[in-house]
Amino acid sequence: MSLAMQLKDYRLTTAEILYHLPDHPGILQTYVWQDLDIAPRFPVLRRFLDFWHRELDGALHSVRVASTGLVKPPSVRTPGAYLRLH
Repeated sequence: MSLAMQLKDYRLTTAEILYHLPDHPGILQTYVWQDLDIAPRFPVLRRFLDFWHRELDGALHSVRVASTGLVKPPSVRTPGAYLRLH
């Protein structure tokens, strides 16, 4: 993952793709795709889904997308409880 791409607003994007099995259309299979992409247009994911639709036999059922920026200010979290073991 290139820092230059991250500075151009590329984000780590994960897509959960549900598709119908070609031999058994009543059964859904899951495929997880992950790459750097630009939200909210997602051009890299769209190219992949266009390839899937054009070249692969499994018909797409649904796609769920999550995206997060990798370059962001640091955050500090304090623990909710302290435990001491003797």
